[in-house]
Order: sequence, then C-alpha cells, then structure tokens
Amino acid sequence: MKLPFFSRALALTGCGLLLSLVAVQAQVPGGGGPQPGGGGGAAGVPIDGGASLLLIGGVSYAVRRLRKRRTA
Repeated sequence: MKLPFFSRALALTGCGLLLSLVAVQAQVPGGGGPQPGGGGGAAGVPIDGGASLLLIGGVSYAVRRLRKRRTA
C-alpha cells in the first residue's frame, strides 16, 4: 500500500521527533555564569543547536530553488 506524500512526510517527521527526544535531556546546572566582582570575561553562549538547523534549512531551500529553476 503506497502512502500519499503528505502522509509519508508526516510519518518521517514524527519518527524524527521521537528519535530526537533521546538527545533532548536536561543538563546538570553549571557554575551559573560570571559572579559579581569576579572580574572574569563574559560567559560563553552555545549557538550551535539552532544555527545548524537554520543552515540545513537554508541549504535545502536553495537546492530546491535551483532544481526548480533548472527544470523551468
């Protein structure tokens, strides 16, 4: 039985979300950032999680647009 495209995409998205739940776990609290009067530098901010998703989305959008332009 062949599923329509939307059903396949929804099923793959659901499986991906379920598999990603393993990686989404709370972390142990760290040092809490810089202390007042400590004289240390700014606390590091992790930007990799969202930035990599945006990069993947941008690349896939560009590839789709290029393929559409090539066929037209």
